[in-house]
Amino acid sequence: MRDAAGNVLADGDSVVLVKDLKVKGANQTLKQGTVIRSIRLTENVEEIDCRHDTIKGLVLRTEFVRKR
Repeated sequence: MRDAAGNVLADGDSVVLVKDLKVKGANQTLKQGTVIRSIRLTENVEEIDCRHDTIKGLVLRTEFVRKR
């Protein structure tokens, strides 16, 4: 599994958002540069499971994150 820059991702890595993302169902926007800690890999190679302080059960596509 790779991020937007081609770096290999692993469970527990921290990632940074590369663009602003509107979160469906939360009426919130995650800004570019937001750090997401302790990601978990999923069976889908294009998605990671993660937590944010205000959003639980967040799933992000790997094309929108960069390894920190």
